Amino acid sequence: MEYFLLILGLLLIIVGIIGSLLPALPGPPISWVGILMLYFCQGMETNYWLLGITLVIAVVIGILDYVIPAQGTKYFGGSKYGIWGTNIGLVIGLFFPPFGFLIGPFLGALIGELTYNSNEGKRAFKAATGSFLGFLAGTFIKFLVSLLFFGLFFVLVWQNRGIWF
Repeated sequence: MEYFLLILGLLLIIVGIIGSLLPALPGPPISWVGILMLYFCQGMETNYWLLGITLVIAVVIGILDYVIPAQGTKYFGGSKYGIWGTNIGLVIGLFFPPFGFLIGPFLGALIGELTYNSNEGKRAFKAATGSFLGFLAGTFIKFLVSLLFFGLFFVLVWQNRGIWF
């Protein structure tokens, strides 16, 4: 059973890292569940502080993933149309690999802003740029946290290697 939980935890960590790059999956929360799987193994002493702090980090990053692109759009003068366009472009962009998930939010925000006011192309481009920068910042933060959880996973496995090896 311990090997199953170890492998399941590792798979969840890997899915979390992939999910931090793909907007359809919440990367850090999935990675956190991978860490949690270790604590279901017999012989593994539960560290509530570690689980609590990493859970808070995963939840905050999960929320910020939706807030940062919207704030980027807003900061650069965008409207709700641009924010919605960003989200719709993000989903549509997933169907056009390998760069659709990067271009989609930008084009979505641009189209949304032009729908809102087609006379202000310069403002729409600026808002779309803000949305794109916000998306990149959010993705970078999610990826970094997922990698940190990956490292923490291996530290925990190493410290408790007697359970599995």
